[in-house]
Amino acid sequence: MEPYNKLLDEAYSKIKIVEHNERFEIPKVEGHVQGNKTIISNFTQVCSTLRRDCEHVAKFLFKELATPGKLKDQRLILNRKVPTWKVNDKIALYVKEFVLCKECGKPDTEILKQDHFHFLHCLACGAKRSLSKRI
Repeated sequence: MEPYNKLLDEAYSKIKIVEHNERFEIPKVEGHVQGNKTIISNFTQVCSTLRRDCEHVAKFLFKELATPGKLKDQRLILNRKVPTWKVNDKIALYVKEFVLCKECGKPDTEILKQDHFHFLHCLACGAKRSLSKRI
């Protein structure tokens, strides 16, 4: 029985404790069209809520929306007119692929790089899966 308790304590020490019980909601972007460009003004807040790097989220949006753009200050500037509902749909797709754990459904995850592979590691349940989609 002693080795079991030792192994159990070791396993618990490797799991990061995440303490919050609120329901996760995908943040909505606030954007407006200025000329031929779409400006997302709360982009850094959205990335902060998702706990992801702004460059990673921006690269995903540029690819999915098939438009070039850039990060400037705390805003994302897309070089064409894009309705905010479409940007929100792509953010929801990003959350499904790169944020939510497939095992427990919680957003408490991090992206790890090992060798040439990227993994999504869940801090809540400890699950780890490879990311099939590359940006």
